[in-house]
Amino acid sequence: MWIGRISGLCCAFLIVVSTARATDNNVEVLHRERSLYRNIVVYEEEGLRCMAFGRTTTARQSCTALAEPSRLVFNYARMVMAALYLNPTPQRILILGLGGGTLPSAFQRLFPDAAIDAVEIDPAVVRVARKYFGFEQAPKTRVFEEDGRVFVKRMQRTNGQYDLIVLDAFDHEYIPEHMLTREFLLEVRSLLGDRGVLAANTFSVSKLYAHESATYYSVFGDFFGLKQNNRVILERLDGLPSKAEIERNAALLEPKLAPLGVDKSWLLPQIEIERGWPPATRILTDQYSPSNLLNTPP
Repeated sequence: MWIGRISGLCCAFLIVVSTARATDNNVEVLHRERSLYRNIVVYEEEGLRCMAFGRTTTARQSCTALAEPSRLVFNYARMVMAALYLNPTPQRILILGLGGGTLPSAFQRLFPDAAIDAVEIDPAVVRVARKYFGFEQAPKTRVFEEDGRVFVKRMQRTNGQYDLIVLDAFDHEYIPEHMLTREFLLEVRSLLGDRGVLAANTFSVSKLYAHESATYYSVFGDFFGLKQNNRVILERLDGLPSKAEIERNAALLEPKLAPLGVDKSWLLPQIEIERGWPPATRILTDQYSPSNLLNTPP
């Protein structure tokens, strides 16, 4: 999911919509739309309804299983749920990047009394999530249509605090560069309450990999890195929990997470402290964040 840099523009200027339906190679296109930020395609294929950013259906941003809408389709979404092993009862949750609303919907089901803030700059993505992916806000869920970093800065001014923050902001290429930097992560860190947990969805293979690792380490210290297609980075503000604590929380959460397709026997072996990037790796900053150059296979 993606949150761009531009905010505060009138929604009336954002969209040019096509609602044509088409079938091509067993792919049924339900919706095409060109917003100010991206091309959006919604399509169905092999029992999945998916959202893609771009002119094709190859770069999937969000998918839901039509027969099991509560099941998390993507590995990265299931890995994000490992954040609950670090803090099993979050009551204040922030998610940057909406996509089809998969993660907010999952947390609403898990924690119906939690206050959830979801931030997405593109009003078109919010509309598509509601119309085509069944995203409905619970009474204590708020959706903000603005730049994710602008939102974080605003929450800093109001001393906003969260138990869990999920970074899931993507476009058709990668995370926006202003949301990769040490300065941004320090801003996010300031919003974490006691024992607050951060879960960040990143790529598992690119020339940015070591730079991202060094940048997260510079802000948080040791982190868990879970890898299945994507990498999910997990941090806890007061330090990473012991293996015994993680296993206890996993056992307690297993009945709640099972309907989402999350199995502790699959998830627990991935939770390891990540190390090993070169000591001289350059940290990403607001002055140095060339994601367009570094986000390529090594």
